[in-house]
Amino acid sequence: MVDFDDCSCSGKGLGRLLQPTIMTLLAYEPLHGYRIVQRLKQMAMFKDRPPDSTGVYRLLKSMEEDGIVTSAWDLADSGPARRQYKVTKPGMDCLAKWQETLEDYAAAIAELLASVKQRA
Repeated sequence: MVDFDDCSCSGKGLGRLLQPTIMTLLAYEPLHGYRIVQRLKQMAMFKDRPPDSTGVYRLLKSMEEDGIVTSAWDLADSGPARRQYKVTKPGMDCLAKWQETLEDYAAAIAELLASVKQRA
């Protein structure tokens, strides 16, 4: 018997869209890693499966190594220093490519959904 909670049909593959989601958040404003995780948890696509904060920080580090985000220590607030992330110019170019890709995905999903609805 299929466990639909673990099946990809439950949408658990949406986590693969974590990079463009983070980039979109950062395109609006620079954010601390903790704030990124909090905003991700509020998004509909992650409501049942919030991203692991360790994975988010690993992805941010990888994105920084790739040059699509940059970070700097924020010492302005009281309390401990925190890294603040922002999208770079190459990151904005990457996000534009993601937009094209996501639009293609959306069209393909709309076509598939229409076909599924016909069969139901």
